[in-house]
Amino acid sequence: MNSTPSLIVRPLTPADESSWRALFRSYREFYRLPEDEDVVSRVWGWIMDPVHECQSLVAERDGHILGLGNYRRFSRPSTGTVGIWLDDLFTTREARGQGVARAVIGRLTEIAASEDRSIVRWITAEDNHQAQALYEKVATRTSWLTYDAAPSAAVS
Repeated sequence: MNSTPSLIVRPLTPADESSWRALFRSYREFYRLPEDEDVVSRVWGWIMDPVHECQSLVAERDGHILGLGNYRRFSRPSTGTVGIWLDDLFTTREARGQGVARAVIGRLTEIAASEDRSIVRWITAEDNHQAQALYEKVATRTSWLTYDAAPSAAVS
């Protein structure tokens, strides 16, 4: 487990449900996603399902959960390797600037090394400058752009 003075990063447990839900709701609100308790419950269910790809870490200090990191492994055909994708990283407003996000990322890089994974990767909003200030210190910004295409019916 990665830790800084009194900050512990550990796997999420069922006992963390109410704290995780509150943080995940705040994460969704931060990114202006609509309130949707079905989504929150679905993701919680994924993380609690031992065969689902989604997992989660929480950062805790003095018994209080201050941040979360939802992640999964992903195949990288171009390199023939597997990486770790950090889907969601969020800290409480009060904990920002206190090393919580850095500790979660640090723990994921430790997991990647222990599993012989090739990379830990994530994206962030273009206007999330506070997070980018940290990311510039702990990772390398890539030149890749992200695109989203909506599912559509097959064209005949």
